[in-house]
Amino acid sequence: MTPEDFSALLTPEGRALLDSLRDYDPAQELAVATRLRREHPAALVSAALGQARLRQRAVAKFGAEDAYRMFFTPGGGEMATRASVASYRAERLADLGVRSVADLCCGIGGDALALARRGIRVLAVDLDPLTVAVARANAEALGLADLIEVREADVTTVDVSSYEAVFIDPARRGGRGRIFDPESYSPPLSWAVGAARAAKYAAIKIAPGIPHEAVPAEAEAEWISDHGDVKEAVLWFGTAPGTVRATLLPGPVGLHTAEPLPDPQAGPVGRWLYEPDGAVIRAHLVAEVARDLGGRLIDPTIAYITADELRATPYATAYEITDVLPFGLKKLKALLREREVGVLTVKKRGSAIEPEELRRKVKPSGPNSATVFLTRVAGAPAMLIGSPAA
Repeated sequence: MTPEDFSALLTPEGRALLDSLRDYDPAQELAVATRLRREHPAALVSAALGQARLRQRAVAKFGAEDAYRMFFTPGGGEMATRASVASYRAERLADLGVRSVADLCCGIGGDALALARRGIRVLAVDLDPLTVAVARANAEALGLADLIEVREADVTTVDVSSYEAVFIDPARRGGRGRIFDPESYSPPLSWAVGAARAAKYAAIKIAPGIPHEAVPAEAEAEWISDHGDVKEAVLWFGTAPGTVRATLLPGPVGLHTAEPLPDPQAGPVGRWLYEPDGAVIRAHLVAEVARDLGGRLIDPTIAYITADELRATPYATAYEITDVLPFGLKKLKALLREREVGVLTVKKRGSAIEPEELRRKVKPSGPNSATVFLTRVAGAPAMLIGSPAA
């Protein structure tokens, strides 16, 4: 989609056409396109169909009410911050008393929208002309244009000294896919850290897999999950230097410390197995959860906690374990057949076996359900069988 194609979508004809495609079935795209081209320019129809598909995909991230009013670039919706995460971050900044933010590498404007909804004035900057046009259209579509200035510029050249905080979301994808080296981000992480240090408050969005040793000493490192799925990590400046934090959404529910505990001891598998939330694992806070549960690890290298009694925790999902067996497909298949297990949930940590491969080989059948954990216990491949705690 070119900027010209996008501009056509903002005309009365383009908006009406796009609104008419809200509930269209992409499987019928050829027939729909053929019909629409009888009344509209082919380029406009193509742009509207593409935008309609992007809106449908964005519902999971932004919700239907916003997604069907917003505009997206082919990669912008995928890379944008999930609305729940952006809203949480905006609330943190608002609670700090921040009233103006420079949003650098703003993309389609997901974070800028969340900040503006908290009454925060935003300068949203991006280098790509189409992305800038989309971000500006989104601010207008959601009635937030008075609080959001969208500017096309190289973020490294923008003076942000008049803003109370900066938020930086460096591009972490290139022509060959995801970028893992922080210095290959665009702009590099070192530049982002320098810009953050110059501000009163700052937040840098980074990949969740960043090594802990790459976190600057003066930063707070936060890992965020939404419904159990780790979404991102954030380096905060001006808040709590040296703190590591796991934040679970919805909620939010947070676990943090400036002095992480040493790794917990490993021991025999008890009646209960706890699967820590991914944000807890990424933040290296499994030991804190194990302490609160009175638990231990099943293996020194595996982030499963086991305990002899059930305790409630928001930071892990509990399972009741009925069987602890050495890994063996024949043994597992026989056990599942004996118990008439047809609904099999497969989880793995420390195992090379893929869940779908296991299901094909054991061929579960029957009215009952079970969960099998493919993992290691005391260094040896093992299977733990059980079910979610009631």
